[in-house]
Amino acid sequence: MNQDEFKKILFHAISQEVEAFTFYNAVADRAKDANLKSLFKDLAQEEDKHKRTLEGYLKKGSEIIHFAESADYKVADALPTPPLTPDLKPVEGLVIAIKKELEAMQMYTQLAKASADAAQKGIFLELASMERGHKSKLEDIYTNMAFPEAW
Repeated sequence: MNQDEFKKILFHAISQEVEAFTFYNAVADRAKDANLKSLFKDLAQEEDKHKRTLEGYLKKGSEIIHFAESADYKVADALPTPPLTPDLKPVEGLVIAIKKELEAMQMYTQLAKASADAAQKGIFLELASMERGHKSKLEDIYTNMAFPEAW
């Protein structure tokens, strides 16, 4: 992968983060539940941070930022994605968010696998790790909301 290809991938990743930011803000605006509204606003802010991180990679080159590894419990991976409606239930909103984070995590993981350059591969693995962390956090919240009797 040459630098031009790497930059194209970063531009695509930035557009994906902008799309996620827009999506999470739209869900927050539609949500009637205050906790769900707050959760999606927080997710939108996280996606904006990702966008800025990627833009920094474009400006500075392939500097590596390290993030703690998060477990992927795959709690909601097999659940069907509910439709996005104005009367979205909090648990349904979480499933949608988990699916979005899963897609982003898989995209970055595939980009890492396709990278021949070690620095580029590292960047994509770090980005996948960030998304995995979001997914794990959301799955914890989902588990507590969907199965409250377990506690």
